[in-house]
Amino acid sequence: MYRWFLALTATLALSGCSDPNWRTTDISEIMPSLDFTLVDENGQTVDADDYLGKTTLLYFGFTHCPDVCPTTLARLTAATKQLDEDLRDDVQVLFVSVDPARDTPEVMDRYTAAFGPQFIGLSGETEQIDALTNRYRVTYSHGEKDDSGNYDVTHSSAVFAFDAEGDAQLLMRDSDPMENIVADIRRLASQG
Repeated sequence: MYRWFLALTATLALSGCSDPNWRTTDISEIMPSLDFTLVDENGQTVDADDYLGKTTLLYFGFTHCPDVCPTTLARLTAATKQLDEDLRDDVQVLFVSVDPARDTPEVMDRYTAAFGPQFIGLSGETEQIDALTNRYRVTYSHGEKDDSGNYDVTHSSAVFAFDAEGDAQLLMRDSDPMENIVADIRRLASQG
């Protein structure tokens, strides 16, 4: 699960691309721009171009997640609430499900609504999700089903931040202090 993160960290250390003014991890020189075709929480097919014009925070998870997803999304809610209202309106969080069998558009809509209006649930076919997770070197795996048909999904807790043009800028981890996340989201949204 964290192999991709170790590879990314090593690449960052070797590349020397880090902007010292960012407080989280600068990935602008090593990660590709935002690109996908998925289904939104209204059941509509959307692509990355539909979300240009705002700072975008991209997070992969699933609605049945007992701890990591709600904690990460709650942190993002708390971070965006610390922004001035005009900047908050320029930030969106794309929550991409890695569990499309259970996370229908309706389920995603109910789930993201609990975190705020800037949260948008996205899902799709496994091939579409795999294309996006592979693009950003994110891994996930489904566990074995129990007797009731329930299963867990292992996934990353990293958040990718993109500027208003869809260019990758930052990687935010759960170990990053809240003030650093807020500062970087504020700076990124101010550039938009």
